[in-house]
Amino acid sequence: MPAKKKQVVTYVGCGRRKSSVARCFLTSGTGNIVVNGKTLDEYLPYETLRMVVRQPLVLTETLNQFDVQINVQGGGFNGQAGAIRHGIARALLEASADYRPKLKAAGFLTRDPRMKERKKYGLKGARRAPQFSKR
Repeated sequence: MPAKKKQVVTYVGCGRRKSSVARCFLTSGTGNIVVNGKTLDEYLPYETLRMVVRQPLVLTETLNQFDVQINVQGGGFNGQAGAIRHGIARALLEASADYRPKLKAAGFLTRDPRMKERKKYGLKGARRAPQFSKR
């Protein structure tokens, strides 16, 4: 009789912020965070952004319980960090519904609706009008 394969449970969460989309996969592990094939420290240049990514795990005290695999596209570092945080929070919710009150109170489950405003015709930007001259 062949040996039984240990089944690995993966929790998935999709997070969005500005024009960034992050797919986060949580598996039981030791706390490794890999973003697009690189470690978190290699991928994000600023400690503040790395802190933003870890916030849901720190809040729920699961930093060393899960390995996080992340695929993220679009936007800049700031938007991507926000999208990753949103995705991790959603994946944690899938792992255990007990985390919901903490995550909700911290605002990690709310998708930030702020987007870049489109440029309008007749203007130089979204709201910037051409320079006015009387003569």
